[in-house]
Amino acid sequence: MLLISCPNCGPRDETEFHYGGQAHIAYPENPNDLTDREWAEYLFYRENTKGTFAERWVHSTGCRQWFNMLRDTVSYEIHSIYGMGQPRPDLTVNSPKSEPDKPGEFTQSGDFGQAGEPGLAAGATAPTATTPISSEGV
Repeated sequence: MLLISCPNCGPRDETEFHYGGQAHIAYPENPNDLTDREWAEYLFYRENTKGTFAERWVHSTGCRQWFNMLRDTVSYEIHSIYGMGQPRPDLTVNSPKSEPDKPGEFTQSGDFGQAGEPGLAAGATAPTATTPISSEGV
């Protein structure tokens, strides 16, 4: 679960917020002059960045204010939170490596690997066809 620091209310659980899409998308100057294709591109075409990405968020169960966030889409690390209308901060910090060194190697916590591979708790084994999977007792 993410802990998001609202610029107005302080740190809150991510369940209080709603994602609003890519940040810094300028509204067309003359929307009536756009072709159907140009209008569709404005409405629906967005970047799908792997890594640091500027997003819009709203504190829907708190102050109900919108803000921008720079978040890593691989590690979920929040780099910066800033107000609407402010320019995107320039991040020159080197982020940790998020790509695997070898195919099949997991480098992020929370990934599900095979028995004995990273991603499983120490001593845990991956479920097999004979291992019953149940949510009882959880």
